[in-house]
Amino acid sequence: MRLKNIVKVNLTQSQFDVLTILCYNNGIGNNSRGFGGSTVVKITNGECSENLDLAWKAWDKSQGSISSGLIKRRETELEIYYKDNYTR
Repeated sequence: MRLKNIVKVNLTQSQFDVLTILCYNNGIGNNSRGFGGSTVVKITNGECSENLDLAWKAWDKSQGSISSGLIKRRETELEIYYKDNYTR
């Protein structure tokens, strides 16, 4: 399964880039598990109206514990997603 098969809307290059990063870091899974069935994908596809920022930031755990490094990474990814800002 590929990201292009899961996301059904047009994306900017920066949106595609960070969705690819998030997918790579968490595993694509399928439509019911993993990134493929995630709220992030559903929001991106317009299938639900939850908050994208909160759904994105929920991917903040490593081995079951919240990681400050992953929190920073998710914030940086959202900066790229919304503002096309690749600098930090």
